[in-house]
Formats: sequence, C-alpha cells, structure tokens
Amino acid sequence: ENADFAQACEDNGITFIGPSAEAIRLFGDKISAKNLVIKTGVPTVPGYDGQDQSLGTLLAKVDEIGYPAIVKAAAGGGGRGLKVILGRADAREKIESAQREGQAAFGSSRVFLEKYLDHARHIEVQIFGDASGKVHHLGERECSVQRRHQKIVEEALASNLEPDLRRKILDAAVAIAEQAKYRNAGTVEFLVQDDQFYFMEMNTRLQVEHPVSEMVMGVDLMKAQIHTAMGKAVHWDELMPRGHAIECRIYAEDPYQGGIPSTGRVEACLWPNGPGRRFEIGIEAGDEVTSFYDSMIAKVVVWDESRPRAIQKMKRTLSETIIFGVHTNIPLLQEILSHSDFVMGHLTTRFFESNFSKALEKPILGRDEKQVLDSLKSKLSEATSGPQESGRNPWTHQWGQR
Repeated sequence: ENADFAQACEDNGITFIGPSAEAIRLFGDKISAKNLVIKTGVPTVPGYDGQDQSLGTLLAKVDEIGYPAIVKAAAGGGGRGLKVILGRADAREKIESAQREGQAAFGSSRVFLEKYLDHARHIEVQIFGDASGKVHHLGERECSVQRRHQKIVEEALASNLEPDLRRKILDAAVAIAEQAKYRNAGTVEFLVQDDQFYFMEMNTRLQVEHPVSEMVMGVDLMKAQIHTAMGKAVHWDELMPRGHAIECRIYAEDPYQGGIPSTGRVEACLWPNGPGRRFEIGIEAGDEVTSFYDSMIAKVVVWDESRPRAIQKMKRTLSETIIFGVHTNIPLLQEILSHSDFVMGHLTTRFFESNFSKALEKPILGRDEKQVLDSLKSKLSEATSGPQESGRNPWTHQWGQR
C-alpha cells in the first residue's frame, strides 16, 4: 500500500501488480476516502475530518460528537493510531497519543474523529476491478473477532446477516470501487450496527484473510491479480458462494500470560494437511521467532459445507497442529471457537473484550499426562545428550503448547 512505490514502478516501465498509485494514495488517506464515499451516497460514521487540527478544535468537536468516540490517524491502518475516547477526562490524552502514533508510524499527525459504535459488527467486502474496468464483489467476510483492532478469526460468508442488508452492503462496496475507477484486488470495510451500515475504510491490497473468500467463491485472487496486470480477462461469470470458510491467525504468544509475545527457536512443527484444509506458513523448524516482526507466524484456513461443520473442522485441525519451541495462541483459538456466542454467530467487535479480556487459566495436567510428559522428556534427553547447537534442552525452557 505504498503509492510512491507504485508510481516509481510506473515511471520506470515496471508493471506494478496492484491498484494504481492514484487509488492507493486516495484510499491511504482516510479523510479523502471518506469524502469520495460521501459522493456515492454510502453512509459514513458521524464525525469530524476538518483541516483545523488544533487541540482545542478537536476537543470541542469530540464533545459535539458525544462519548464514546474514536480518534484515528488519517494516514493510519492496521489498528495503529486508533484510540477510543470514553469521556472528556481522557480526550486530550487519547488525541495526543493518536497524533504521536500517526506521526511515528505514517509520517503524519493528522487525525479525524468519529462516533464510536459500541456494539457493531466488522463486515468487509472483497472486491476486484478487472482489466475491462468491471468491478466484481466476492461476497463479504465476518471480521468481528479482533483484539485491539487486530483480527484473529475471519469467516466467509457472514452469518446472521439479513439478505437485504447484505445486498446493500455488497452494492455499496462495488459503488465505491467504481467511483474510484478501481482496478485489481481491494477490500471495502464497514461497521454494521442496528440494521445500519457505515463505511469504515478501504484497503488497497490483498488482505491476510483473503483465503476464506477464495475458498467460498472458488477463485484464485493472486492469479486474477497477475492476469489483470497483464491486461487479460479474469473470465468470471456469475460468482456464487458455496459452503463456509474460517481462517484462524496463529500468533507466537502465550495465551496463559495475557497474550504476551513468545520468542525463540522453532524446534519442530506439524501441519495436518487434509481435505478442506489450507495452511499459509511463515515458519519452519530451525527458524527463530524474534521480537522485531509481527507475531503472526501462520494462517490456518478450513472449508466445509456449512458453518457448524467448518467450526468443527477448524477445531480438529487446530488440535492436530503442533508447534514446539514457542508458545502459540492455539488454546485461545479453541476457546473462541467453542464459545456459545461464536457458535451462534452473535458477534460484535467487543466479543473478545467481553469474553477473553483475561489470560486463559493454565490447564492442570493429570497423572497420566504427567507420566507421558516425563517419559517424553527422558527420551528426548537421551536423544539429545550429544552437543546441541543451542546448548540447551528445549523441554526445560518452556516449549510451546499445542
């Protein structure tokens, strides 16, 4: 999502596989994006996005909007530079914090304000502008399961979404992309609350969660991106969803300590391949997970004929996924997938905060489990009694749990 890079490619006769530099620049600034959306008639969240960025004006405007409100870095994304203002007492601190974070992360301290929707769903639409200029939508995704504005579990399609509301959201996403003459892959994100939807932002890239749309719609978005960059048709007739797909993001973190990052050497990993299972992996045995990068190390995606079947398949797949060397959030994901609200599809962006704000309780091993673990430790100790590269036995240094 770097407009300058896309422009540099074009200036030097290099084909950039993605949207135009103009589109990236337009949607990279949340305020210019919102102004374009207003022209299409798509609802936006009430707020303030004016040029006057003085602290006094921003404080006055947030009083007008009402609490809770949200302040966002205008050039931001991925949850950075985004703060929830609960009341007047913390307004100054949150605004200044968002400005500092926006300046540090994106080189701009400009912010805008919006009314905070406190029981909204996060619904996004995968769109694609082909070489002929036609914009396709590939259905919507449910992305409400998130922590600190970072998604954890995504689904396609969204459950419990009234058909007429779904149609309006999909039409709105296409209208926004058409207004921008958008080409290639992108995602239009909305907040949905009380049977009303509001534009949130558009991401000019292929997102982390794109596999669930691919599996439900039966397309290859990366191939479509390349063909479109070559000026070739995608040859998509009427796209119809089939079945249900779920993606879980695997993070290197300790769920029994509130999700603090877990670093270290990956000693072994097992990815249980099977029908309707897909793994996108960023690690292999011998790799070092450090604190210098995002803690997401893999994505697990499943498809099945219905949502209940997909949930069960994901739980089974995660239970068979093994990573030694670092802790992972797999136990947390299992708890999320088993929660009654998730199973029933009763989701909002506060799902995680309401149900998983505290660290998981560490399971207590039974006698048989302890005996098995002691036996494995003993066998491993014998197998690794010779010189080791790391000079330590990983079983005694908090190896990750499944």
